[in-house]
Amino acid sequence: MTRRSSSVTIRDVARQAGVSVATVSRYINQNAPVSPEVAERLDKVMTELRYVPHAAARHLASRKTRVVGLLLNNLHNDFFVPLLNGIEAVIRQKGYNLIVATYHEDYRNQMNPPIGPHNTDGLLVFADGLFDEDLASMNASGFPMVLVHRTPPPSLSIPSVTVENVEITHKLVDHLIQVHGRRRIMFLRGPVHQEDSARREMGYKAALQANGIPFDENLILSGDFERDIAYQVMDRFLGNGNRVAFDAVFTGDDDAAIGVLRALHQHGLKVPEDVAVIGFDDLGFAPFLNPPLTTVRAPTESVGRIAAERLFGLLENRQFDEEVVVLPTEIIFRRSCGCSY
Repeated sequence: MTRRSSSVTIRDVARQAGVSVATVSRYINQNAPVSPEVAERLDKVMTELRYVPHAAARHLASRKTRVVGLLLNNLHNDFFVPLLNGIEAVIRQKGYNLIVATYHEDYRNQMNPPIGPHNTDGLLVFADGLFDEDLASMNASGFPMVLVHRTPPPSLSIPSVTVENVEITHKLVDHLIQVHGRRRIMFLRGPVHQEDSARREMGYKAALQANGIPFDENLILSGDFERDIAYQVMDRFLGNGNRVAFDAVFTGDDDAAIGVLRALHQHGLKVPEDVAVIGFDDLGFAPFLNPPLTTVRAPTESVGRIAAERLFGLLENRQFDEEVVVLPTEIIFRRSCGCSY
């Protein structure tokens, strides 16, 4: 028996037609071509299932919640404080409320996102807060979304706000090599699916190559952008007799730097004399670490503010000149890399 259209999703259409969710989204939004055969098959399946695109958008047009949402993978570190400050300032000015929810990947096959078209007027999606197929599904329904610290998947037209990662990391690693003579530089990856981590690794590898230093997979650890995890992996690495295997660490972000500094101290290594340490974000505690942390200043609060402004632009049917906004970053030199200031 054919289900009622209100219970049919874009995933149902994709599954029955034997195509991806992204293909269905492209066909519905007409923002990229599909073959005539696929188009005919999709028309037939949507008719059979009585699937009606943009149902969520029509529902939202008749019932505004005056609530917007922020969806994240976790809220485990200090990075989110300035981001939330920027978002909240815009939302308060607009007279809306904010719902913040986490949606961990371990549960995504068992439950739907906790916030979305059913309880908000629009959504800010941080990094890997949603899988690409979920983004495609919501985008196909016409639901307003802005991506934060990631760019949209191919074929999807979704506004995004992020920061420059590749060139600034290249410059920072160049500094370690050319100014301080470091050549065995460790890199701590962030979460597997996060674009920031991947792009910082691109900058790290490009700097090694530009300076004639071979890439060594043994110097890559996973710190997940979290201080406790970074501490554990560094403590384990040093406990395996690797004290002389490296002379610098790019911790991936400032929160992970806390864990790295603790592990180095407990194993009797001095920073920066034995090992230079650099971070990313320039969070409020960075100047107060011992030694003060050399890092990249990212305009995190501005990211939150601009992302929220873009979301309200969608809600108010305003147009923007550019879909992807990439904000500039800058290096802040302090003593942890070996500089005297």
